[in-house]
Amino acid sequence: MVLRPISRHEELIWEGLRAANYQWTHEWDATEPPEVKARPLPFPSWLKWTEKQARAGRALPFGLAHDPDWPSEPRPIRHTRLIGQLSVAGIVEGSARSAAIGYWIDRQYAGRGIVPTAVALACDYCWQVMRLHRIEISIRPENGRSLRVVEKLGFREEGLRPRFLHINGDWRDHRVFALNAEEVPNGLLNRYLASRG
Repeated sequence: MVLRPISRHEELIWEGLRAANYQWTHEWDATEPPEVKARPLPFPSWLKWTEKQARAGRALPFGLAHDPDWPSEPRPIRHTRLIGQLSVAGIVEGSARSAAIGYWIDRQYAGRGIVPTAVALACDYCWQVMRLHRIEISIRPENGRSLRVVEKLGFREEGLRPRFLHINGDWRDHRVFALNAEEVPNGLLNRYLASRG
């Protein structure tokens, strides 16, 4: 599993994944409130917007990718297969030095430890390279699979944010989980792998 940019040439793959996983992900997908009157961006516009956010230092839009031949014949990262997405968003510098993480994965790859590994990698990058202090993940109380991710990684729960985000057509409550850099001095990936034996 690798975290890498999503390519402009992966439009059909990305759209195919989103369509194939609609029943799996739609109840957790962000939506715009009706008063905004905005339509979802087509892939090229969405990718351009995410790249602009990345250049401005406000986001890290990663593709979750898989190399089916690893470890026997590892290929260059550009040849790995897209299987989902992980976004580090809302990056704040200054005295806060924080960000939030969201993710989704192709259903056929769920339950293999890929998402916790990806979240741990992204957190370590944010702490060690970007020098952020706090990483937050907000999860709907009904989303048992995502709650399991933060449990595996040892995120601390901070409370409930009522009607926090517009998800699947309405304002939804979210449970908030966070970790600060000093809570995992040897890195989150190391801690996660050690917990798995």
